[in-house]
Amino acid sequence: MKTNKLFYADTHLAEFSALVVDCFEGKQGFEIELDRTAFYPEGGGQAADKGTINGIEVLHVHEDGERVLHRMPQPLPIGETVEGTVDYAHRFDLMQQHTGEHIVSGIINARYGYHNVGFHMGWESITIDFDGIIPPEELPELERLANGAIYQNIPLKIWTPSPEELPGVFYRTKRELPWPVRIVNVPGYDSCACCGLHVERTGEIGLIKLFSCVRFRSGSRIEMLCGQRAFDFLSRNYEQNKQVSAAFSAKLLETGDAARKMNGLLEEQKRRIGELETEGFRAAAARCSGLGDVLLLREGLDSVGVRKLADLTAEVCGGTAAVFSENPGGSFAYCLLRKGGDLRSFNKAMTAALNGRGGGKPECQMGSVRCGREAVLKHFVSFSRPE
Repeated sequence: MKTNKLFYADTHLAEFSALVVDCFEGKQGFEIELDRTAFYPEGGGQAADKGTINGIEVLHVHEDGERVLHRMPQPLPIGETVEGTVDYAHRFDLMQQHTGEHIVSGIINARYGYHNVGFHMGWESITIDFDGIIPPEELPELERLANGAIYQNIPLKIWTPSPEELPGVFYRTKRELPWPVRIVNVPGYDSCACCGLHVERTGEIGLIKLFSCVRFRSGSRIEMLCGQRAFDFLSRNYEQNKQVSAAFSAKLLETGDAARKMNGLLEEQKRRIGELETEGFRAAAARCSGLGDVLLLREGLDSVGVRKLADLTAEVCGGTAAVFSENPGGSFAYCLLRKGGDLRSFNKAMTAALNGRGGGKPECQMGSVRCGREAVLKHFVSFSRPE
């Protein structure tokens, strides 16, 4: 039986009555067929509607030929009249995203001749993939044009041309489609074959925000949001920017400059700290001159610092430099270094004894061990420990 698809006649319809014409158990629940439905089934890049039938959650909606099936956790009696309620907020959100995507794709097709070759409507953002390179610096202009369509509050024209009319109808497509073809037209911006649901007028979208344009495969990927989702995101972004403004004592529109200035200051501080750290390492290494095998225990060094101290020490000690830096979690980062030596066997025995793991080149072995300070001292009891 062909289901009467109420959602095409009225995309804003949220409540309806229908007759249960079939009910059978499937793999993931009971599949319910109604004589008519306002629930949009998944398809055309758009997720299925959510909602309830007789107060029972609809788990999923999909098509089976000309039938629309509603997956539910329990059966409904065949022949019973039921009341359906579509989650309209969810539906309207998807329509805002979908129509916004059409406008952006239409503008890019007209401007560059590129086709939409991928469309993913996620919950954090939606992405559109195009088969050509879009200059990222042109994103603000594309966004301005897309929002221009919203400001004009243009009524959409959605129809299925007759077989005779279709050859004369322009619509964005990568290949010729067989009849019937449902056309979604945003006058002045886009005309495309689509089976999804859309707003009635462009003003209902409210806002289109383009976030990024990056190379993707041999083309480009645009990330965007529309409508309430875009508004919510920008509101959260504004609240974050107010915190940044307060932290930097900068005006809201000057936080970027303030952040760059702070980064410059931090880089300079890191450089100066690095120079002082290297001076300290050189002094520590100098105290190890000619001592042979030495063990140095430190705190708070990262892997780069551990390696640098070991390298400087090995240059002058005449043996193996073993540098250990204690971490807050009860482990040690280490570096064993002996110029021209082969420490692989030594490292293997040490990591086995001290519950560690590591590796590297023959003369330089790095990793971590999980043990107490006394265990390290005991294992390296034969090494010198200069203060």
